[in-house]
Order: sequence, then C-alpha cells, then structure tokens
Amino acid sequence: MNPKFGDLIISLKDKLGLFLVISLGIFLFILFFQPFPYKFNDLNNNLIFNAGLAGIVFFSLILVSIIFSLIIQYHEPASDINDILSYFGGFVILAASSVAFAFYLRYVGKIEITFHIMFKVVLICFVPPMVLRFYLLRNKNIQEIELLNHEITSLKQQLNTIEENSLNITLEFVSENETEKEKLRLANILFVKSADNYVEIYFTEDDTTKKKMLRNTLKNIEMQLKPYPTFVRCHRTCIVNTAHIQKHERGINNYWVMLKNYEEKIPVSRQYILKLKEAISLRKGRI
Repeated sequence: MNPKFGDLIISLKDKLGLFLVISLGIFLFILFFQPFPYKFNDLNNNLIFNAGLAGIVFFSLILVSIIFSLIIQYHEPASDINDILSYFGGFVILAASSVAFAFYLRYVGKIEITFHIMFKVVLICFVPPMVLRFYLLRNKNIQEIELLNHEITSLKQQLNTIEENSLNITLEFVSENETEKEKLRLANILFVKSADNYVEIYFTEDDTTKKKMLRNTLKNIEMQLKPYPTFVRCHRTCIVNTAHIQKHERGINNYWVMLKNYEEKIPVSRQYILKLKEAISLRKGRI
C-alpha cells in the first residue's frame, strides 16, 4: 500500500468520529427545531428525511476531507498555503452542503426555496466547517505544545549535561599574594564564606566536610565562580552551591538554607532570596 494512501486512511479514521458527531448534531437540531416547513404523515418519514439532511453533511465532510488531504499529501504545500487550503476547504463544505440541502429540500421535501429558506440552510451548513476548523486548530495547538515540551525536555537534558560537566571541573583557588593554592573539584564545594581578610572554602572529601582558608576577598572568588550557574551569592558574606541545598526555610525575620553534609544554617539576605529561589527552582525543573 502506498504510504501516503495509508496516511490518508488513518487521518480519515481519526476524523470519522468527529464527522458522525457533527452530522448527529445537525440531525437533532433539525428534528427538534424544525427550521424547514415540510409535512409528513408519520414520524418515520420525518426521521428518514432528517437523516438525509444529516447524511448530506456527513458525506460532504468526508469528500472534501479526502480531496484536500490528497492535495496536501501529494503536493506538500507550504504551511501558509496549507492554512489557505484549510479555509478554502471549509468554504467548499459550506457551498456543497448548502447546494445539496437546497436540492434535497426542493425535490425530496417539496419545499419552495425562498431567500428565507436559503438563509436558514446557509446558517445550518455553516456549523460543520466551523466545528471542523476548531478541531484542526485544537490539534495544531496540541502538536505545537508537544513539540515545545519535547524541545524543553531536550534543553533540560543539555543543561543537566552542561551543569554536570561544569561541576566535574577542578578549579584552582589562589590567595592574593599567590603564596597559597588550593585545587578543588567544583562538585565538592559546599559554600564559600568571607572571614575578615580571608575566605573560608567548605568542601567535602571522603564524605567529610573540610574547610580551607585563603587570604582573598569574597568578591574575587565570586568572579572566579561566576561562569558556573550552581554557585549563587546568598549573603554579603556567603556564596552557596545550590547543588548541595537540602532545604530552604524562612524564620520570623530571616531566611536560611540547609546543606547536605553540613549541620549549620547558611543565612540568606533579603536582597538575594529571589535570585536564590530562582536558581533552586531552575535546578529542580531540570532534574
């Protein structure tokens, strides 16, 4: 079987239920509201006549759907042309079903076709293409959302990979007078704290938390850690590695975070709380 013909059959099967629902809606509307002045002696003839009107709508939808699906599949028009064809298809459904309705009412229902009757016909026949248009727009939006979700997932995976690679980097911290040097793996650093003219670097080694002091400023260390998004300034005296944050809490007048492998609370200033929460949320969203 031709793959394109197979795609056409699948597409038609997906829409068949919708076509039946639309036709049933037209049938029930005409049955209960009786917009056309035809007279039948019994209910069965009335039902059969109304079913004929619903059948016109059903077959109009199927025929136009097949024709325009073939045009789209075999000629593969551009996206903007595709939208134009969709609108044109709706117009063809409206025109074809309206003309068929008029002939059916005139030659089967024996109804004189007046402007008033045709106005009702057009209004009723306007409903199927509108419903079909909303259905296509809904499916298009769903596909776009699925595509965006796929792209977001892909970006999250890329960000996770970048973050993991960055944390595996070993960075060399040097004192201001360059007499002391300390090489540390970024993934092992818990936080960096200023202490007068020194900075205290807290890190884990063999599941033990250790501290290294360097004569330097927190500002210099912050500039060195700036390329790595997991390190965020949380206080004027502290830079924290968000990868090690276990929880963040709020007291009466203060904020703090708790880190894994470290029992003391790390203070968070009001001016940094939003930036820290954003970094934590972004990290959780990528995990």
